[in-house]
Amino acid sequence: MAAGAWKVKQDMPPPGGYGSIDYKRRLPYRGLPGYGLLAIGIGAFVFGSYTIYRWNWERRLLAFEDAEARIALMPLLMAEDDRKTLRLMRQNLDEEAKIMKDVPGWQVGQSVYHTTRWVSPRSDELYFLQPPEVQRDIFFGYTWST
Repeated sequence: MAAGAWKVKQDMPPPGGYGSIDYKRRLPYRGLPGYGLLAIGIGAFVFGSYTIYRWNWERRLLAFEDAEARIALMPLLMAEDDRKTLRLMRQNLDEEAKIMKDVPGWQVGQSVYHTTRWVSPRSDELYFLQPPEVQRDIFFGYTWST
């Protein structure tokens, strides 16, 4: 066969050419643009910083007032604590005298420390003769058996 025997019809574009192809992505805008989000973020940061600043200011002021009140009330609180301690010690001495009345040679209230100086009593020394309900409240459920 000769080279020109086959007549091939070539595909050609239509007259006037093909239409343009839309290759760009054109989605509708959803939400705020970047500048709006940046403004909201800066506003939230400024508001939060201001809120924390005010909270710290008030907390510092309250702490200062509390310290001033403690300085003024400290002697009263210490005196009240001493009265409570002495009351508990008196109750314990009365209970000890009642319990140990039949033991010969027992001295009620004799110090276990070999000194003449005042030694603050430990909490178990103060509360060991109290009722079990009081002991449970003070010592988180642990009671001494008396």
